[in-house]
Amino acid sequence: MEKTIFVVDDVDTDLFKAEEVLEKHYVVFTMTTAKKMFNLLKKITPHLILLDIEMPDMNGLEILSKLKSDKSLEYIPVIFLTSSRDVDTETKSYEKGVADFLHKPFSPTSLLNRVNLHINLGQMIREQTSLLKDAHRNIIHVLSTLVEYRDEYTGGHMERTAYYIRILVAEMMRRGIYINQLKDWDMDMIHVFALLHDIGKVGISDSLLNKPDIYTSEERLAMQKHSLVGESIINRVIEKVGDNVFLHNAKAFTTYHHECWDGSGYPYGLKGEEIPLQGRIMAIADVYDALTTERPYKDAYSPEEAVDMIMKESGIKYDPKIAEAFYAIRDRFETFNNSAKKVKGKNCGNQHEL
Repeated sequence: MEKTIFVVDDVDTDLFKAEEVLEKHYVVFTMTTAKKMFNLLKKITPHLILLDIEMPDMNGLEILSKLKSDKSLEYIPVIFLTSSRDVDTETKSYEKGVADFLHKPFSPTSLLNRVNLHINLGQMIREQTSLLKDAHRNIIHVLSTLVEYRDEYTGGHMERTAYYIRILVAEMMRRGIYINQLKDWDMDMIHVFALLHDIGKVGISDSLLNKPDIYTSEERLAMQKHSLVGESIINRVIEKVGDNVFLHNAKAFTTYHHECWDGSGYPYGLKGEEIPLQGRIMAIADVYDALTTERPYKDAYSPEEAVDMIMKESGIKYDPKIAEAFYAIRDRFETFNNSAKKVKGKNCGNQHEL
């Protein structure tokens, strides 16, 4: 697949010179203002941007800052084109994330060599990032499978809730619900992080985890500790490797998915938006699956009954904005729930989920 390059410069001769050199090797789009570039970015994502610093509407540093503040654009390498050799400007540019400088007047050879270098480097970074994500996915799937092997009543719970997370977050974004937070999330991975929400079950005894009867009050309190056990597990990983986006999200889903909007949940009794967004989203996906699956002591509720029960608790147990998004796509929850059970057969959730 041919790589795409944007060349943004208000000097026509520089645009023509760059296009003449690069069009033999790349798909090139030229434009004279930042406004035109951002409009085109809504339709096309380039592999590299060549950007003049001295632009009429926004200068290069302002444009660079805007690009780096957008999670969907921040990874695009930017090379500044400039006739200036001001050291302070170059220092500020590197601090803001510019990939390189190309000084005018540039030769065809230096332009092509510099572009080739960053195109190839960008491809290598994307490939390594993809491999790292695949490794994360595989590790999480192994860990979640380990939990389900120990809990004979879980049967597909983690996979189903991960799917519910994906469609619920997509609907929230479509409606603009908590969009300022969601826009920074890695949507390719967020439902994968949700697979770890019950990792703390590995610290619960087999006899309690698989008890076929209703828990006593003491047993229920012991079972509720799975959230803290999960938090402790991930904290130990963070101590070893350092915090990162991957572990931050996994920890939030794991620790806070049983907190309640009114502060009556566990393990910390957080209230409202004190509860991390991951936990507030997971709470609805988790309880929907628990309600619609069979237990040793109860039949499964119908999807309609489960929706009614959740909506009655909107603003009490559940974030009302997220409940609104859930209600809008309740049919998709029901469709997947039914199809998953047909494939897997009878599935049970664990008592602590309710």
